[in-house]
Amino acid sequence: MPYLRPVVLQPVHLVFRTPTMLVMTVTRYIAHFVPFVVLCIGFPMFGAAVAQTYSFERKAHAFERKAGDASPRFHKSEHVLAFINDYRDEKSPDDIPDLVHAMVRLGVINDPEKSGVYTGFLAGVIQDNQVDAPGMIAKMFPLPPAQQVVLIKAVVYSELPNWKALLETFAERMPARKVMIHRYLYGDGKALSGLPLDDGFTLDVYWGMYFATGNWAPAVRIIDALQWAGEKNDVEKLTIGSMAKWTYATNATRDKNLLDLAKRELNHRPEELRGHLREVIDAAELFETRRLREAALKSIDELRQKGPQRVRDLNTWGQAGQTVLALGCVGAAALGQAQFGVPCVLGGALSSAALKYLLPKP
Repeated sequence: MPYLRPVVLQPVHLVFRTPTMLVMTVTRYIAHFVPFVVLCIGFPMFGAAVAQTYSFERKAHAFERKAGDASPRFHKSEHVLAFINDYRDEKSPDDIPDLVHAMVRLGVINDPEKSGVYTGFLAGVIQDNQVDAPGMIAKMFPLPPAQQVVLIKAVVYSELPNWKALLETFAERMPARKVMIHRYLYGDGKALSGLPLDDGFTLDVYWGMYFATGNWAPAVRIIDALQWAGEKNDVEKLTIGSMAKWTYATNATRDKNLLDLAKRELNHRPEELRGHLREVIDAAELFETRRLREAALKSIDELRQKGPQRVRDLNTWGQAGQTVLALGCVGAAALGQAQFGVPCVLGGALSSAALKYLLPKP
């Protein structure tokens, strides 16, 4: 800014001898002061305008995220699985509603019967957050009717002391599932403990609960299924036991908690089951789980060929074993173990081509 020389006050007739000098002097001082005044007044106004514009932009972006996906981190189903796999190490229940919205958007829970892993995971999260469960569940809505089945089962399978009251709280938001909710509240709807273990969906649920909690209880139930890993008469049970054995070993290669549990259980199991546990431990410690899968497929193939026709017919048991085979796919994918080469459709279900690939040719 130009230097403004001080003016010594003198009588006007001595300072401004002519009107022209008066006009020139006033004009000169206006030229000096106007930029200063504009800078002092205009800069705050400009700053306020910029801040207001930035605030509007942030609100617009926030609305866009809310209208689309509240959490941009879940762009693909692989992101959902990665989050599930890492969750037990760094639990973040506040992210669960966003996860559920992503599951709906990505279509991974469109078929409730093939969504056991996701159902079990949500059940485990609800179980771990009994106090905050109502608020967390409320943020999951709205949900399409098909996906509501997954949530209903998750609440039931959480087996919280107040699970019935929790389910009743949200019954009005799920009118399409009125019959199902009534069955669980007042009828013969089964809790998790009442589901048959020799069923792929049940094993999926237990894996999901383990991913959510890291607790030994669901993993112990998966170990229970090893009793069928050497089944000689029932190909469905052999499939369940074999895949429980393979997926446990696969997950235990990267999860010391599972490996420690397997070693602990050696002292509390019948001899036949201890043999399968030793094989699980050896395969996990040596990173040789492929041989468990190959041995399982060989046993299944032999039983199909040597057993009665109803056993040899793939169509009578392929679907029953499909979910548990998918469990192996999901378990390996969640741990990033693509080297196993299991072709699968992420989301809990194997494609027909994958089922044919996993099973030996007749």
